[in-house]
Amino acid sequence: MMQSRRIDPLLRRAQEHEDNVARELAERQKTLSMHESRLDELRRYADEYAQTQMAAVSTAQLANRRAFLERLETAVTQQARNVDASRANLELERGRLLLASRDKQVLEQLAASYRAQERVVEDRRGQREMDDLGARIARKRAAEEGENA
Repeated sequence: MMQSRRIDPLLRRAQEHEDNVARELAERQKTLSMHESRLDELRRYADEYAQTQMAAVSTAQLANRRAFLERLETAVTQQARNVDASRANLELERGRLLLASRDKQVLEQLAASYRAQERVVEDRRGQREMDDLGARIARKRAAEEGENA
């Protein structure tokens, strides 16, 4: 009997797993925020640099400027990929957390069901004991009344 006690270690592991997945989700959210922040900074810098005017520049300076703008654009594109990858990882982790929460909830419901069954069995046992005690008292009284009569 006591099936509910046997499920307690499973419940603890399920809770630990859910907690670990929640921590990982928080880390993924932090990483996404960091990547988004870097992307915003890169975009702002690239826009500011592209809008600055250069007076009387040489062909070499113009070529250097153009090359730098291309590198900035490449960096922006790469950072946008990082943001997309972080977002995908975050969504994956959200799914894992949802599954871990559902698993824990199923175990909690199972444990509650076992506990309810155990209460019913215990209540019945208690009622039988009370009935037996009542019957013994009644037999004892009947025997005592028979002796006194």
